[in-house]
Amino acid sequence: MSSVPTLTLNSGHRIPQLGFGVFKVDPGRTERIVSDALEIGYRHIDTAAIYGNEDGVGRAIAASGIPRDELFITTKLWNDDQGTDSAFRAMDTSLEKLGLDYVDLYLIHWPTPARDLYIDSWLALEELQSEGRTRSIGVSNFLVTHLQRVLDEGSIMPAVDQIELHPAFQQHNVAEFARSQGIQIEAWAPLGQGKYDLFGEQAVTDAADAHGKTPAQAVIRWHLQTGNIVFPKSDHKARMAENFDVFDFELSDDEVAAISALERSARVGSDPAA
Repeated sequence: MSSVPTLTLNSGHRIPQLGFGVFKVDPGRTERIVSDALEIGYRHIDTAAIYGNEDGVGRAIAASGIPRDELFITTKLWNDDQGTDSAFRAMDTSLEKLGLDYVDLYLIHWPTPARDLYIDSWLALEELQSEGRTRSIGVSNFLVTHLQRVLDEGSIMPAVDQIELHPAFQQHNVAEFARSQGIQIEAWAPLGQGKYDLFGEQAVTDAADAHGKTPAQAVIRWHLQTGNIVFPKSDHKARMAENFDVFDFELSDDEVAAISALERSARVGSDPAA
């Protein structure tokens, strides 16, 4: 298990199951931090227009010398840019900042149902995919009702739904519905963002101790074994390396079940229904 496993998206493209996220990474430090991640071995980078650090990601990619086809780059359409023409403009801006001709995955960041523009935005993403400016398209923070509308009114199935997901908040209804439709699940806040003490839970510490690993490594391994695509974020190179060092052990079925039993409906982010 020396290499990162990949999953096949319904678009036919493959995505590394473990990546590196840059949510809340200081734009002024992004190039250095992403360069460190790429040096460690990460090849899947998840950013977004609203993070304000796409240009730093782009500089790190350019400086790395890594062939483009060895990288998987995701960015996202922000709420204020939802719509048809505005989505095209937003994509152009993101590609320019990233210094890329295309991204591997483009997501609608939130459904923002009060604005009711996510279907118009989805149809624009379908066109962006057909033009080759993104290889796959998907959504983020979409609940079942939002997904169903996309399935009913669009012509392309979302490749992923990126949702808040960690052992204390597993969103079983969303994950099960998405997977039943062939939509992969990506987990943001995979370690609970420190707002829920996952690392103090006995199920996590027992699993970590049994394998000579840290609690964070045990939780990341749980994500991988339950089929989630996951991209933990850290500003520190040693922690990035630790999060990447999860391919030399495997949790037992009992250990996976014990961590899965930590479900508490403990959402740490915003409610997509709002």
